[in-house]
Amino acid sequence: MNDFPLAERMRPRTLEDYLGQGHLVGEQQVLRRAILNGQVPSMILWGPPGVGKTTLAKIIANQSGVPFHELSAVQSGVKEVREVIASVKRSGMFSGRAILFIDEIHRFSKSQQDSLLGAVEQGLITLIGATTENPSFEVISALLSRCQTYVLEPFNFNQLKQIVERAITQDSLLKGRTIQVLEWEALLRVSSGDARRLLNAVELLVGQAAEDPVLIDDESVNQALLTGSIRFDKKGDVHYDLASAMIKSIRGSDPNAAIYYLARMIVGGEDPKFIARRLIISASEDIGLANPTALVLANQTFAAIERIGMPEGRIPLAQCVIYLAASDKSNSAYEAINRALNAVKDSGNVAVPLHLRNASTSLMKELGYGQNYQYDHGSDSNFSGQELMPDILQGSVFYEPGTNAKEETFRHALRVKWKEKYGY
Repeated sequence: MNDFPLAERMRPRTLEDYLGQGHLVGEQQVLRRAILNGQVPSMILWGPPGVGKTTLAKIIANQSGVPFHELSAVQSGVKEVREVIASVKRSGMFSGRAILFIDEIHRFSKSQQDSLLGAVEQGLITLIGATTENPSFEVISALLSRCQTYVLEPFNFNQLKQIVERAITQDSLLKGRTIQVLEWEALLRVSSGDARRLLNAVELLVGQAAEDPVLIDDESVNQALLTGSIRFDKKGDVHYDLASAMIKSIRGSDPNAAIYYLARMIVGGEDPKFIARRLIISASEDIGLANPTALVLANQTFAAIERIGMPEGRIPLAQCVIYLAASDKSNSAYEAINRALNAVKDSGNVAVPLHLRNASTSLMKELGYGQNYQYDHGSDSNFSGQELMPDILQGSVFYEPGTNAKEETFRHALRVKWKEKYGY
């Protein structure tokens, strides 16, 4: 066991030792009850790296006392899946209870995910898939509909400190050293909520210290980073930092910076669909109504990536990134829906005005549904000016046109139609 990395040595084996995810495995929470009752459903565990997805899967298996089969979607395919299913069938007694854990299930292709369907649907295995990507995009709907999706959250600073302190006092190797954490900021920053990377950093820092006491402070952590001693894979903080930098460069209208961060992600082996999805979001959130064609191009870019793959996919990705960065910007639609959502939360289920309701039956017509509705296409300039908001929300402004050429035309048209009503 001492030959294993610190993160593996400190991996919790029971629910009592499992730290974090109280919304799932805390007292009386849904997943904890399912585990303790032996009624574990097939599930997808979705969360960032190092938050305990694999650990939770192994605890579930240990608690259930059933065979545990583990595959990595990076290294395994249909053949390995079928071998596990055949093994479960041969065992007989554990059919329907054996757990198949697939790490990074989002990397399975559609055909690979299809190979799981029959066994999951028949209840032959209990599937636990772990993913860092949104399963609604990466897991086929037929499989997703047969699984519960549980969202795991990053560790907070207090939990990360507790993980380090537990390692220092309980690990068979570290507890023999004198280790003091004098400053936490740099150590916790490089972890980005990832417990595995945090413990890897602690282990490396302790290993570099020839004598006790081992004093961990911001300078020692930063020095290790500068010398390249602590490296993190693309699925850690660099993965998200580069994506964030690209999107913020697009938002800041700097195509040179945006294309640089795109190149960094491509060289790092980033999933091109991950990049393309974020471009779709940016096209709507950051460019929006200032240039509606941006969303069209972003969707076409995603389709192109699916059709041609890499390395040729770098070309439409670059085209889209440059176009988005060079476009006029507007987040007016993003702000509008947020304001409207807040209004819904504040006002509740306000009744739809009678004249806007659908009068699909004679009784509804008798009750006044649809009565006095003014058909806009029957009015001058296809505009009736009829009140369309519920009474208590009349005059509310959710959409404020942006200060760009396209939306200035919207502002003018809305001002002509509604006069001073919405302040346009």
